[in-house]
This record gives sequence, C-alpha cells and structure tokens, in this order.
Amino acid sequence: MTAATLVELVARAVRDNPERTALDFATTIVTYRELWKRSSAIRRGIVSGEPIGLVAAKSPFTYAAYLAALRAGAQVVPLDPRHPPERARQLLRSVGVRRVLAERADTYYLGGIGTVPVDLPDSMSEADAGGPAPDTVALVLFTSGSTGTPKGVPLTHGNVLAFLQHDIGRYEVTPDSRLSHTVDLTWDVSLLDIFAAWGTGAALIVPVGSELVAPVRYVRERRLTHWCSVPAAVTVARRRGTLTPGAMPGLRQSTFLGDQLTWQHVDAWQSAAPNSSIDNSYGPTEVTVGCTSYRVPTDPADRPATSNGTVPIGRVYCHLEGLVLGADGQQADEGEFCVRGPQRFGGYLNPAHNVGRFLGPSAKTLTAEQWFRTGDRVRWEHGELVHLGRLDRQVQLGGRRVEPGEIEAVLRRQAAVEDAVVVVERDERTLCAVYTGVPDAASALRRALGELLPPYMVPARFVRLSSMPLNANGKIDRQRLAAEVSR
Repeated sequence: MTAATLVELVARAVRDNPERTALDFATTIVTYRELWKRSSAIRRGIVSGEPIGLVAAKSPFTYAAYLAALRAGAQVVPLDPRHPPERARQLLRSVGVRRVLAERADTYYLGGIGTVPVDLPDSMSEADAGGPAPDTVALVLFTSGSTGTPKGVPLTHGNVLAFLQHDIGRYEVTPDSRLSHTVDLTWDVSLLDIFAAWGTGAALIVPVGSELVAPVRYVRERRLTHWCSVPAAVTVARRRGTLTPGAMPGLRQSTFLGDQLTWQHVDAWQSAAPNSSIDNSYGPTEVTVGCTSYRVPTDPADRPATSNGTVPIGRVYCHLEGLVLGADGQQADEGEFCVRGPQRFGGYLNPAHNVGRFLGPSAKTLTAEQWFRTGDRVRWEHGELVHLGRLDRQVQLGGRRVEPGEIEAVLRRQAAVEDAVVVVERDERTLCAVYTGVPDAASALRRALGELLPPYMVPARFVRLSSMPLNANGKIDRQRLAAEVSR
C-alpha cells in the first residue's frame, strides 16, 4: 500500500474493484463505483479546506458524505446524533465548523449552525481522485477533558495511512474480506473498520437494527471474515449463551481493543471462532487508533501468565518508537507509556491542552522528536507490554475514554450542587456521582447531565452526602469516598 492520502487509497480501490461491495446494509448494497459517484455529487457542495460537521448516522449517505468531505480536503468532524445539542455546538464551535452534512435537514438540531441536506441526482459523473496533501488534517475527534472541555484531536491523512499500512498487512485484509463495523463513527476505531475495507476493495458490513446485541448471529448471518470490537462484545455473547464451540467458523481475524482483554474473554471467543487469529491491540486517539498489538498463541500453553490476568498489549509497531518512563524520569520496566512516530498527532486543537502531554527537547514548539505521554501505566512482562491502568483518573468504560473531571465540572455548574466527585463503581463498568448540596436532587441532576453529556458519561447512580471526606491535607479523600459509596 503506497497511497499518499486516504483519498488516493480509496480511489485506487474504486479503480481496481468498481463492482465489488463497498457497503453492505443487509438489504442495501453500495458498490465502489456507486460510492465514488455518490461522493462526487456531495463533494460539489463542500468548500475546499473547510472544517465540516458530519451527522454520523450509519446510512449510505453518511459514508458517501465522509468520503466527499475528505476528497474536498475538508476536516471531518463526526457528530453522534444521540448526543445533546449543546455538546454538539461546543464541539463544532471549537473547530470553527459553520456547516453540517446531514441526510435530512431535521436529522439533528444544532441551534443556529445549519445542516446541509444533499439530494443525489439520478445521473452522477465520476471525478478525478484529486484530494488533499498528506499533511492535511483529515478529521478531528474528541476525547474527554478534565477541565470540562473536550479535547480536540486533529489527525492528518499521513497519520491515518501510517496506521493502516501496518494493520491492513497484519490482518491480511483482501478484496474478498468482509469486515465488521461495531463502533460509532465518532470513535477512532471506525477508521480501521472503514479504511481497511475501502483501502483494499473489501466489504464493510454495517450492522442494522439490533444486530450488535447478538454478535455471533451478526458474524454468522452476515458472513464476516474480520471482527473488531471492544472486549465487552464477548461478555454480551457469553450472556446470551451463543459462544458455543465452532459457532463462528468463517472468522479469520478477531481484533479487540479499547479496554483490557482477559484470558477468559479469549477462551470463550477462541472456542467459538476456532479458525480465527486473535489480536489484542492498544492505542490512544492521539497516536491514531493503535500503536501496539499482541497475537494470542494458538496453544494455551504458550500464553504468558501476566500479573493482572489480562492479555498483553504486545509490542510497539515497527514504524513507531515506544518508551516506558519510570517515576524518576528514566527509562524503566514499569511506568508511563510514551510513543512517537508518524502516527503521533501534531498537538491538540487547543494548544493549552498540550501542556504536560509531551516529552522531548522543546517545551514551546512541538516537533517529531517529542514523545506523546499517554498517561497509561504499563510493565514489560515476558517480553511483552502489559497494560496496568491509568496514571491519572481517566477511565475506560465500554471502550470509551472518560475523564471523571469533565463530568464533575458539569455537575458543579448545576444550582443544586455545592461539590461533586465521580467515582467508578465496584463493577468497574459504571459511574457513581457523589455530591453535596440540595437533597433529593438526583432525578433533576440526571436529566440535566443527559442534556449536556453523551449517555455513556451520565452516572448510573447519584449519591448525596452532607460533606465530603477529607484527607490529612484537607483534600477530598477520593479513595475513601469510593469505598464508602461502593455497593
């Protein structure tokens, strides 16, 4: 794969596989030729170089609009239509978005920022590949921010291509492959789903209805060859009792990322997909989806016994450099994981967010020599990296990175709240908001947060205390608080 941009990558697949399936919606098939023509029509309405929002509903229009925006050299800002309008406005204004692509004008209310519906003509002509330069920003994704403001992460065409070049080869994606699509387009993992398929002429199999509630049926009935998801999908399938031996014989590759994968997950999935390789991958959005990977040995006797019972995240991609930084600031066997190389982004949308996140020779100007500090704690065990958790308070919930401080910042803006702390419940999958202030305000707070935050960031429980426990330094004792409210 020698393309210079995502546009060139897809254009080559269109040229070589025009009648192959690019998108499979079960009852609707979109070929590569049709995908390109649809994107040509939508592209006419996009100003070259502008940042543009995209309502990320999984429909033929959305994917064609995504490609159209990239072809125009636009910065794509995917928007989850389930998120509150206020959050959408916040994200769009931070990037300077003035227009949003949507299939219908009433799809998504943005309060003053106009949607742009595009009607596809009956006759559409193909255009030359064209497209942006490799260092052009392809999209802006957002991660949770501790100040209450989401952090914008611009990724260039070059960042994404460096990642794809590795993963397409590693996972042996070919024009005959049929790839899963289990995540939202607002998540960085969707880049692997979409462009590993579109970069090779393979088919992206878009789930419809409630298919993701039944992962095994989705794999079997849609004839998937490649699977990619968070480990929680294994838990869902196990609870349904569908991970029976040999249930998914057609799978050739299974990739898990976004959360810690356990050996119990592996045993259950490997039994049901006996012909599939299993990879555990790791990577923050700032280093473009994935930067380490570990392939599970086919023989259980060859598996390393890790200190926390999780599957290793493996070794750093060959075209990247990794560093484990000890507490003393020197290279160590255990500490903070740092990465640099062509997948590393060039800094946050708001430069103020760069402070403390980079390690290297220049404190003022970001250079390629500087390491991105992931904030993740790792340890070398048996020659592989093992993920031990976060150095800060950021947590992973269902594969999503969540900063409790962002939720706390929103809570503190509510009139009924004096102070607030958000902790992870004992099940390590849900959040609990502890607050001081007006009694019996839980229902009102839940509604308020539902209007301001994505569903996965709204705590499952709200607990009111008369006062917060403090440590000897007069600071809130978060560890003691978590123990007191855990159930």
